Amino acid sequence: MNASSPGRIVLLTTSHRVAPGLLSWPAWQALHDADRVLCADGAHPQLPYLREAGVKVDEAAPTAEELVDACAGGHTVTVVATGEGEPQLTDGLARLAGSGRLQMPDLELLPASYDLPGARLLDLVQVMDRIRAECPWSSQQTHKGLAKYGIEEAYELVEAIEEGDRHELREELGDVLLQVVFHARIAEEGRPEDGAEPFSIDDVAGTIVTKLIHRHPHVFGDETATTPEEVKAHWLRTKAVEKQRTSVTEGVPLGQPGLALAAKLASRVRTAGLEVPIPQGEGVGYELLAMAARAEAEGVDPEAALRAAARAYRDAIRGAEG
Repeated sequence: MNASSPGRIVLLTTSHRVAPGLLSWPAWQALHDADRVLCADGAHPQLPYLREAGVKVDEAAPTAEELVDACAGGHTVTVVATGEGEPQLTDGLARLAGSGRLQMPDLELLPASYDLPGARLLDLVQVMDRIRAECPWSSQQTHKGLAKYGIEEAYELVEAIEEGDRHELREELGDVLLQVVFHARIAEEGRPEDGAEPFSIDDVAGTIVTKLIHRHPHVFGDETATTPEEVKAHWLRTKAVEKQRTSVTEGVPLGQPGLALAAKLASRVRTAGLEVPIPQGEGVGYELLAMAARAEAEGVDPEAALRAAARAYRDAIRGAEG
């Protein structure tokens, strides 16, 4: 140890989205090699695991000057940062360094654990859990009561996509995601209205992961697919085996908008290779049904096409209004 050396400060940061104790190897080395390990938060979730690993941690919140003094003589001090990242301490160190009055220790910022993609979803689950428990409105909601909001948010998402507004797209995707997490949180409680065993957001995610893997044998299995048409064929085959449906109309929600419903039925008929004539009847309903089936056969989404035309009509109305 060099008595004239200003020493070294290691600021160790961790993610609350990673289980405590799961630290990188450089982090464990920094903890074991340090002359002192400090943490301002005595309830920091990492502390029990550090102490179990033989790391002595002092509960202390030194000022920048005190920390620099502790490093004098070539000592290394590792600071286990709190959730806020120790902004007061780092700001103080920056001011000292900028003053030029002191020989500053080497300062290293060492991330001890990293967020994986999707880690912020854990924050959403935690926030939703607290809202469900503490918000007078949210705590009373049911699946049926929330159903209308799911429909509204889906339409707002479609509008953001069609308008090409990426800021709105990001926000509306969040609103749709909220509906999923909200319903899953309600389902955890297993209320009588559910009529089944409780399930959680992990069960929801696990179900869709299993479904996606099973329906993509060309990605996760031995089958091959080089075109979108072959991918769709894989999807339909595996879906048919899973559902064991007796009619191609099963699983088509009748509550969707009329044009979308007609197009979906026409798509099921065409995909199944059935010959089903369009019913003939009086009135605009049968005319719209025939137009929707024709649009689907030509690869056009009639619902989207009508919305586009309606937006053009809206613009014309505004133009006429001056």
